[in-house]
Amino acid sequence: MKRFAFVLALVMVMSLAFGSASAFAADKLVLGTSADYAPFEFMYPDDEGNLVYGGIDVDVAKYIAEFTGKELQVENMGFDYLLASLQKGDFDMVIAAMESSEERLRAADFSDPYFTDYPPMILVRADEAKDYTALDSFKGKSVGAQTATTKEGIVRDDLTGANLVSLQNVNDLVNQLVNKKIDAVVLDGAVAMQFAATNNALVVASVDLGEAAPYCVAVAKGDPKGLLPGINEAIADMIKNDKVNEFVAAADALADVAQEVTAE
Repeated sequence: MKRFAFVLALVMVMSLAFGSASAFAADKLVLGTSADYAPFEFMYPDDEGNLVYGGIDVDVAKYIAEFTGKELQVENMGFDYLLASLQKGDFDMVIAAMESSEERLRAADFSDPYFTDYPPMILVRADEAKDYTALDSFKGKSVGAQTATTKEGIVRDDLTGANLVSLQNVNDLVNQLVNKKIDAVVLDGAVAMQFAATNNALVVASVDLGEAAPYCVAVAKGDPKGLLPGINEAIADMIKNDKVNEFVAAADALADVAQEVTAE
């Protein structure tokens, strides 16, 4: 989009301030996500065997990009660094099964909700499931949660007496659970269910963790690029046309080939 000289100069100053001129390309929409969280964001081999990004959130991002007339570019990063990198200008938006919270609102602005998952769930070893029937069942147990997620708060606040184990990579948490290094992992509902469906050694514990909070798109605090209005229009159109259910079905169809990849 052509602009008057003083506007162009302002854009150049802003790009320097945010540290990423590429993120301001008019025809690009740069997504920051953490591709270790199927069915929301993961990688899978396309018809030619090349790994590409897929999942519910990736399809949401593609829809927003198309709706706003931009080309989507996906950048993979550990979940706990996403909002800091967003503020630096490395991305235009973050979509990563992320809920808006009081703490996160200090670092970013959030869109209208686009999806509400199953309530959070606790993944345990199948042969020990009978031991976990209430929140206090986890007293003295080592319970994992992904770093910087709201699931850490669940372990600290709801599982009284549990010992929190925070790791950046969800696969590492699940591997520690399988290998009996920790006793349980708290995950978003659909993620826990997918791990249980693909690993006979794991099940979801019969414990109620309350209602799920909806997921939103994050943009830099103050929305300096003016993206939120277009994002919210895209979300409204997406919901009106029931597209999210299509994205869920597409992610489920890739469950057998999904590969969860953590950025180096």
